[in-house]
Amino acid sequence: MPDLTTAPHPPDAQAGAPVLDADAAMVQRAVAGDNRAFDWLVIKYEARVARLVARWVRDPGLCEDVTQETFIKAYKALGQFRGDAKFYTWLYRIAVNSAKKAVMRANKDPVRSHSSLENDGDDETSGDAWEQTHMAVDEQTPESALASKEIAQAINQAMDALPAELREAITLREIEGMTYDDIALAMECPIGTVRSRIFRAREAISARIKPMLDKQGGKRW
Repeated sequence: MPDLTTAPHPPDAQAGAPVLDADAAMVQRAVAGDNRAFDWLVIKYEARVARLVARWVRDPGLCEDVTQETFIKAYKALGQFRGDAKFYTWLYRIAVNSAKKAVMRANKDPVRSHSSLENDGDDETSGDAWEQTHMAVDEQTPESALASKEIAQAINQAMDALPAELREAITLREIEGMTYDDIALAMECPIGTVRSRIFRAREAISARIKPMLDKQGGKRW
């Protein structure tokens, strides 16, 4: 992994000049041979990519390997980045493909079981993400804290039950915070399809947790 002390700072916009996307500028510098520029991109996105990969790959060691593999593949393919999408949208696609391939390879290994790889939603990172952004209950009492945990687990279980394309779309929107346009680019489908998938995913999750939320006052996630 890169040395934080040598990574360059993102470029500053000059007075009167159009603002240049920092990621795109760093890609240009990396393609031109400035390795520190790519180090900066790794530093910026390493934790985010690791969290993303962990939604497919549960084994910590394999997750780290896939995260590193993602950046190696990205570095080798930098010349193919045209800036049509945001850098993270492009990087996301590499990360997801790498994670899915790792799961497929591991599933062929009799020593490593399928359940030890695919994220079943009860890991701490996944639960925290939903609790922090989607819980509509007060966590000031032990009872409400327990309710929050149970709902968070139910949400993750509902997500795991979704078809792959719905789970991916809702993850990008609600956890990654990506725009519909960026999701359409990442998933390589029309924006109308993205909206439909997110709507269907939300409805499926809401139906799963509605009885629990009704006990908390009828609020929706």
